[in-house]
Amino acid sequence: MAVFTKVTRTEAAHLLRKLGLGELTALKGCAGGIENTNYFATTDLDGVTREHVLTLFERLTFEQLPFYLHLMKHLAGKGIPVPDPAPDAKGNILHKLKGKPAAVVNKLAGKSQLAPQATHCAAVGQMLARMHLAGQDYDRQQPNLRGLAWWNETVPVVLPHLEPPQADLIQAELAYQNHVAASPAYAALPRGPVHADLFRDNVMFDGQTLTGFFDFYFAGYDSFLFDLAVCLNDWCIDLDTGAHHVERAQAMVQSYQQVRPLTGAERELLPAMLRAGALRFWTSRLWDWHLPREAAMLQPHDPTHFERVLRQRAQHTAALNSLALG
Repeated sequence: MAVFTKVTRTEAAHLLRKLGLGELTALKGCAGGIENTNYFATTDLDGVTREHVLTLFERLTFEQLPFYLHLMKHLAGKGIPVPDPAPDAKGNILHKLKGKPAAVVNKLAGKSQLAPQATHCAAVGQMLARMHLAGQDYDRQQPNLRGLAWWNETVPVVLPHLEPPQADLIQAELAYQNHVAASPAYAALPRGPVHADLFRDNVMFDGQTLTGFFDFYFAGYDSFLFDLAVCLNDWCIDLDTGAHHVERAQAMVQSYQQVRPLTGAERELLPAMLRAGALRFWTSRLWDWHLPREAAMLQPHDPTHFERVLRQRAQHTAALNSLALG
């Protein structure tokens, strides 16, 4: 989350009133993240205080956004705890504010668990599998816009900013991922709508209880295994070194498989998809770091973190094979 476009209280109040969400009592810009403009908005509706998140989309278009918003509606209708976009009187959930696409969703209860234990990872794995199953009958398709095609386009753009060892690593990994993507095992991976960005700060907990997933604006149609790998690369590593954390990873994978068992192709390619997840976020963080946009509140993430994760994943394939088989 960030603030690229400033919204006044009057502008926000008008939209919230139009959506039947009550009278605005507080509006605060959100400092985290790097893609969209986000505000926390508090309203009063018939004496009841309600919390919302107002988002203005800075990169996604009016044509792209229905996939994300209707996916959230679909999942919420299936009992998955995700933000539910607020409709206007005509039932539209995609709005316009300051000339940009906008949405308003309910703010989830709880807080992010930034120092997760195995129990938190197990809860995420179980809910992720439930989400994958719930999305199988979603009737819209849109590719993962930060998938392989985007890596192939973006790596050459960031290469001039890298030192030779980094350039060698990122080009070698990109070649490897193109090779994997051409394999029969990759073609056999189960696919559907995925979150694709389910980091620790995109999940809410109330104590040990998972209260919801949010920030679906990197979602797309991709392999479920890639989605699981993205989670493992954040929830189940040591943040300082990028090293694999066995207990947390086993808890996540085992809980996931209790709901949706991995196929043979998925077990074969889990190590490769862990590398793919690291490459994806290393590439995007390099892009944001070296080619930043202006914003009123912006905190780009350190790209070297996912360089470390990628090196760890590439060097410890045996342990990752064991995880897939376990």
